[in-house]
Amino acid sequence: MKTALFFIIALLAFAGNSIIARYALLDNSIDPASFIWLRIVSGAVALWLLLGFLRRNLRRNVLQDDANSARGSWWGALTLSVYAIAFSYAYVVLETGFGALVLFAAVQLSMFGMNLVQGASVKLREWLGSAIALIGLGYLVAPTLQLPASWVSVVLMITAGTAWGFYSLHGRGSAAPLSDTTYNFTRAIAVVSVVLIWFIPDLMVSTKGILLAILSGAVTSGLGYAVWYLVLPRIQVSTAAIGQLSVPLIATVGGVLVADEKITWRLFIAACLIIGGILINVVRRR
Repeated sequence: MKTALFFIIALLAFAGNSIIARYALLDNSIDPASFIWLRIVSGAVALWLLLGFLRRNLRRNVLQDDANSARGSWWGALTLSVYAIAFSYAYVVLETGFGALVLFAAVQLSMFGMNLVQGASVKLREWLGSAIALIGLGYLVAPTLQLPASWVSVVLMITAGTAWGFYSLHGRGSAAPLSDTTYNFTRAIAVVSVVLIWFIPDLMVSTKGILLAILSGAVTSGLGYAVWYLVLPRIQVSTAAIGQLSVPLIATVGGVLVADEKITWRLFIAACLIIGGILINVVRRR
């Protein structure tokens, strides 16, 4: 039950990131480079503050991060940076529904593909669950689907999904999720700072954009990704991959709850397909 709870918290954080990015980037409250940099830096700061507090006040913190030697890795930092950069720049060009479909299809393929390359088998039930959930996602976003204005943005979103898949797979080896995530974010500052410097002429920030970027970095990214690294070693690769297909659904349901949007038959049917696909993978025959 604890693993399931953390899994749900991580998915809620991902959905929160999607919603924040929508309000920050699509409203032109901040440019992508500044959003990326503030997101990573604020995530690193929040994680260091939390890590320091827990190490001073607890023998064993709530994230079971008692491996003080954990220092993350440059591979984790690189894949995290590539995901954040590619996602932010693709997001401002691609229509939201099409972007979500491309992103999570790339996540599925990268995680399943690397699992096969590493010698693990993918059961028919897992492929079927992924296909049904992906069909549900496609049905959910179908009314807004349109050909992209730039195919470069499609490549960027595929790159973002692939990088996130690799980052997730890398997290399965984490024995100290909070420490690893903290050091990954810290290393990533060097990478995203290069992007910020490169796009200095195009920088554009507002108070709203800065606050949203900090919220995304400190809460839904930094803390959310630490929880994700906590969950990953405890679940199957297929569960981690398919479960993420629920993120756009969670974001849509959030719109119903917060923005008083209507519940439609399309949302209901899509929810049944996505949740059904996840359950096919999670519920095993005895």
